[in-house]
Amino acid sequence: MPRLAGSSKLLRAMNESAALAHLLEPGRLTRADLRRLTALSTPTISEVLRRLTDAGLVTVVGHNSGRPGPNAEIYAANPDAAYAAAVSVRDVGTSGGPSVVAALCDLTGAVRARLESRIDFLHTDPKTAMVDVVAELGARAGVPADRIRHVQLGVAGAYDSRAETIRHVDVPGFSRPGLVPDIAAALGTHVGVDNDVNLAAVAERRRGVGREADGFALLWLGEDGLGLAIDIGGALIRGARGGAGEIGYMPLYSPDSTYRKVDLQDLFGGAAILELGRDHGVSGATPSDVVAAAADAGEFLAHLADRIAVGLAAVIAVLDPSLVVLAGPVAQAGGRPLLTAVNVALRRAAPLESTVAVTTINDDAVLLGALDAGLTAVREALIASIRDNEA
Repeated sequence: MPRLAGSSKLLRAMNESAALAHLLEPGRLTRADLRRLTALSTPTISEVLRRLTDAGLVTVVGHNSGRPGPNAEIYAANPDAAYAAAVSVRDVGTSGGPSVVAALCDLTGAVRARLESRIDFLHTDPKTAMVDVVAELGARAGVPADRIRHVQLGVAGAYDSRAETIRHVDVPGFSRPGLVPDIAAALGTHVGVDNDVNLAAVAERRRGVGREADGFALLWLGEDGLGLAIDIGGALIRGARGGAGEIGYMPLYSPDSTYRKVDLQDLFGGAAILELGRDHGVSGATPSDVVAAAADAGEFLAHLADRIAVGLAAVIAVLDPSLVVLAGPVAQAGGRPLLTAVNVALRRAAPLESTVAVTTINDDAVLLGALDAGLTAVREALIASIRDNEA
C-alpha cells in the first residue's frame, strides 16, 4: 500500500470518513451541520457528500425549509448500505428456552428481523446451524446475503482469538478448533465471537446503567452459569485467551470442611438457587422463577444475597470498580428486592464502597450487545474502506 501521508488522497479519505462517522451517529444533517462538525469548507463538504452519495453510503432524506434561501438538503447514512447480524448461542440447561436467538439490523441500528430457535446441537453441526440462521434472518428481512457485512456470535464460553477456538463452552460442537473460520468462510463475511457476558456489558455501556460510568464490573446471574465482565472506560478486559471473567470457576472451600472444594458456581449458580429455593419452600421451574416468586421471602433473599456477596467482595477487592451491575435473568427477576438484600449483605461482608446497581435492560442483553458490537464493526469497516479505496 503506498504511503499516503500528506497526500490529497489521504486528506480526501479523512474528510469522507469524518463526515460519514458523524452521519452514522446523529444522522440527518445538512451541509451546514457537517461543516460545523468537521470544520471543513463548504466546497469540500459538498464534494464529500457527492462522493459518499455516489458510493451509496449516504442519501438525501429531506429538506430543511425553516431557513431563508433555498431549502437545505438533509443527509443521513443509507440504512441499506450494510447490515449486521447477531446470534446468541446458549446452553439450554434448566431454562428450557431457545438455544439460539438472532437478529439483523441495518446501518442505522434498526432491527429488521429477529428469530428464536431450538436447535439440537447434538445432531446439528454448528456451522450448518449458523449459516441457516443467518440465511433465515436475511430472508425475513429481504436482505441479500452480500449486504450482511458482519456476523457477531455470543457464546457462553471464552473465545481465544489467537487459536480461533472457543473454550469453556458446554454447547456441543462449539469447541471444535477451526469452527469460527469455517463459519466465516461458509457465510462469506466477517465473523466476530465474544463471551455472552462481555456482550451484555456492551449493551449495558450503550443502553443501561453503565452509560455514564468511567468503568464497571458486570456480574451475570444466569439460569445456569455465572460470569463477569470488566469494562474500563468502554474497553473490555478479555484476558490472554479470552477467559477473563470466568468467575464461576473461582475455587472456594465449604466452611464445614476444609477438604471439600467448591466453586463459586456451586454457591449461587442456577442449580444452587433451585436448591436454596427448595430449602426455603420457594418453588419455580427455573432459578429466575424461584427468585421472582421470592420477592416477599426475606429469608430466602437474605441467604442468596449472602452468597452473592462472597463473589462481589472478591471482585470489588481486586478491581475496585466505581460501579457493579447485577445483570442476567436472575438479577432481572430479583430486581429491587434482590439489590437491597445484596447491598445489606455486602456491607456486612466487607468494608467496600463500590456502588451496586441492577441492570435496567429488560430485553435480551446478550443479543442487544451482539447487535451493538456487530454494528460497530460494520461502521468501522465502512470508514476504513473509504481510506483503503483511496490508496
